[in-house]
Amino acid sequence: MTVQALGYLGLGAARLDDWSGFATGRLGMQAVDRGGALRAFRMDDRKQRLIIHGDRPEGEAVLGWEVADAAALDALAARLEAAGTAVRQESRAAADQRCVAGLISFQDPAGNRVEACHGAQVADAPFRPGRDIAGFRAGPLGMGHMLLMVPQLDPVLAFYRDLLGFRVSDYMRAPVKAYFLHVNARHHSLALVEGPARLAHHLMLELYSFDDVGQGYDLALREPGSVAATLGRHPNDLMTSFYMRSPSPLLVEYGWGGREVDDATWQPAEMTSLGSFWGHQGLFDSLGDGPPPGDAPPPLPPQPVRRAPLHVMEGNYQRMSDVCPWWDAMGAGQGAARPGA
Repeated sequence: MTVQALGYLGLGAARLDDWSGFATGRLGMQAVDRGGALRAFRMDDRKQRLIIHGDRPEGEAVLGWEVADAAALDALAARLEAAGTAVRQESRAAADQRCVAGLISFQDPAGNRVEACHGAQVADAPFRPGRDIAGFRAGPLGMGHMLLMVPQLDPVLAFYRDLLGFRVSDYMRAPVKAYFLHVNARHHSLALVEGPARLAHHLMLELYSFDDVGQGYDLALREPGSVAATLGRHPNDLMTSFYMRSPSPLLVEYGWGGREVDDATWQPAEMTSLGSFWGHQGLFDSLGDGPPPGDAPPPLPPQPVRRAPLHVMEGNYQRMSDVCPWWDAMGAGQGAARPGA
């Protein structure tokens, strides 16, 4: 693949001090010293992952995608220019501001500013979270994923898939048109949803500990109106998460347990339902033709699958002993597959 990860996100915002409190106290990021109309935050060993620009339009997003090296960056620039996309070779000062060795910028067909870089700098000191969390699942997987709403999906999909080398994980044609794209093992680093206007809808951050998500949920519940979508579990990337409002129009998905994809075996599948396995009430109001009536039930989960195994890492779980002969027999293949297996 050409692009390897979502390296950073830049975001235009007027409420810089509010972002500082939100990013550290609520999300658990580490503030980085920056001057003027700029705030930056760490999530892992990188010098920065989230950059808040006070001099950019409110809610305007800058997606920073990483490539392997200078040769890969030059090759990407040449491919974009050959396809008719104007590419700007950014200055050394701009690259230093992004804490990378090399930087180019361009626009996708929807008008979103996109940057590509190589040589992201690693901090000298260990990451120190702004609140007590075990850490973010970032590193080579990137900082998380972004969902962009675009007025015309097809040209934007072709741009990211054919020029930038993204791969389709799954997709939906109705009730909304959406594609989920990956660039590494993370199920998707970019989601594209067709909507009435161009909008950076949400940034997903994945935590190592499920308890950190639950404690973040408690913190959000203490502030009326902070929770945009309740705790729930998605059926495609299997993320257990909730969505909170930030000091900008951007939502933040705070999650745990996302699945991985392997290009050697993965086959994209069409999704037929917006529904999660459970929860996430309120999420899809902004992805359709307007909010549903107040008494409308949440979207139904996909059928017949309504559950799936948890995705955990070695050292992040303890096995329980089975005590049910029926369950043991199911696992041994003496009956139908275990529910959700």
